[in-house]
Amino acid sequence: MNPTDTAFIIVCSALVMFMTPGLALFYAGMTRSKNALGTMMQSFAAIGVISLVWMFWGYSLSFGTDLNGLIGGLDFLALSGVGMQPHESIATNLPHMVFMIFQCMFAIITPALITGAFAERMRFSAFLIFIVLWCTFVYAPLCHWVWGGGWMFKMGALDFAGGAVVHMSSASAALAAALVIGKRKGWGKRSFLPHNLPMTMIGTALLWFGWFGFNAGSALAANELAGSAFVTTHMAAATAMLAWLFVEWKLHGKPTTLGAASGAVAGLVAITPAAGFVGVIPSVLIGLGAGIFCYFGVSLKSRFGFDDSLDVVGIHGIGGIWGALATGLFATKAVNAAGADGLFYGNPGQLWIQFVSVVATLAFSFIVTYALLKIVSAITSLRVTEEEEEAGLDVALHSESAYQA
Repeated sequence: MNPTDTAFIIVCSALVMFMTPGLALFYAGMTRSKNALGTMMQSFAAIGVISLVWMFWGYSLSFGTDLNGLIGGLDFLALSGVGMQPHESIATNLPHMVFMIFQCMFAIITPALITGAFAERMRFSAFLIFIVLWCTFVYAPLCHWVWGGGWMFKMGALDFAGGAVVHMSSASAALAAALVIGKRKGWGKRSFLPHNLPMTMIGTALLWFGWFGFNAGSALAANELAGSAFVTTHMAAATAMLAWLFVEWKLHGKPTTLGAASGAVAGLVAITPAAGFVGVIPSVLIGLGAGIFCYFGVSLKSRFGFDDSLDVVGIHGIGGIWGALATGLFATKAVNAAGADGLFYGNPGQLWIQFVSVVATLAFSFIVTYALLKIVSAITSLRVTEEEEEAGLDVALHSESAYQA
């Protein structure tokens, strides 16, 4: 056990936890003022609910003994056997409990990301039931497939910090949610403008800051790989932000703060699966692609007619797909000997492996999420009434208002 690594991962765990309140600000600023608190409430509730789900059974299903490559066993149910000594096959340089809590923070933010798709219209009680089921039946299996020794891991899929586990899974679930829950009242007929872009910019800053714990921490040690992942994360985000702004500037005449925020997050999403497998120049290319592809990706909802309120599909979906495939292009063992070489380093097979992992992740998350939402709708109403939607979730669901007259 390494005390320096332990301290580093504890700090990284705190940084990743900080991302969920950052996400709350990021999303809330993009909603209408009458839904700001309701939107923030969903992210904060995820911290409480998913923490307990993770402790009681989520961690065990994700990292327990592999069962046919599909799910973990019940070895660690209610954290049984998860103590302050390293586990023989899980991060042997860290206390088992520290590894568990680091992974817990990933589990928390993933369902919180989905909330951007159904912002301003989902009933809070339905949301609470949904995230318990989603963490159990979507997140935990995917986490096991990729990081817990499941079939994707055995196949050789590379996902350093959650391109599939976090971003593609949440984006695919977001699409399912947008289709099942339906459009906001008046969607396509009136504008739904962000009410507080400074709040969104603060949220972006917190996400960017926390993302260093997300990606660098996934090295699971205070070592040169963590330093490399930190640098590639930052360079990809910076490049993607500028790429988005220049495309927006070219097409619409003016760069916007919302564009800067969206571009930065797109770059952070895209570099997540690649951060510990690629060098600095490839990270810039990944960021460049993310800024351009995700800019056009957000137009998918208008083209196909689904109301993804805060562009989860366009940013986390398109960015996650690009990042996973780019990992198959740019990965090199020169950066991470435990990884693999990609297409541009003589191994075209890695790109195919990444493609298979992308398709499997998107299909699994969409199908199971769609089914779970149908189950929840049989238990309780998924969305608020038209009157509640018109009044706003803040007053209708929480008897509060973000702004007093």
